[in-house]
Amino acid sequence: MFTGIIENTALVVGINAQQSNLTFTLKSTLAVALKVDQSVAHNGVCLTVTGIDATNNTYTVTAIKETLERTNLGLLKINDWVNIERCMRMDSLLDGHIVQGHVDTTALCSKVEETEGSWKYTFEYDHTGKRGYITVEKGSVTVNGVSLTVVDSGINSFSVAIIPYTYEHTNFKNLKEGGKVNIEFDIIGKYIAKLIANQQS
Repeated sequence: MFTGIIENTALVVGINAQQSNLTFTLKSTLAVALKVDQSVAHNGVCLTVTGIDATNNTYTVTAIKETLERTNLGLLKINDWVNIERCMRMDSLLDGHIVQGHVDTTALCSKVEETEGSWKYTFEYDHTGKRGYITVEKGSVTVNGVSLTVVDSGINSFSVAIIPYTYEHTNFKNLKEGGKVNIEFDIIGKYIAKLIANQQS
């Protein structure tokens, strides 16, 4: 379980294909604080730490075929930056919202607007037949692991506003129009959507 409050970014320094899986080596100052078997969100995807090299501030994680097909991790290249967050402590404040680290789908960034000191990003996604793939204005959504408030909500699109701190401390500063991001919709909304659908059937 995560909060969507990004702790740091990690630099992709190695990618190793193993059958249908990809093992990523990432460099981050957080590496020395991690331990093997720990869950860490990468662009919002919960992955297990499989190795640590404290000397070089690097660690490894593996993404399986299902994860690669559902997320943007398969598009990562050497020198790309990834948003990372360690799992939530039960005795800590929930600053963002409840994030599972289970990405629902990807979305394309269709517009980036600078608005007097902040940035507005618009995303579009395929919602055909996908129950619970919805947003509501002022509701929560997770984009590349970042907990954000929805500004504008459409049938298959939404916008979010990014403040300078978030822009500088996440990989949003590298996101351009046409870029693909990971989306996790609000878990409460997904449960409600399924409950309504079950009552109607």
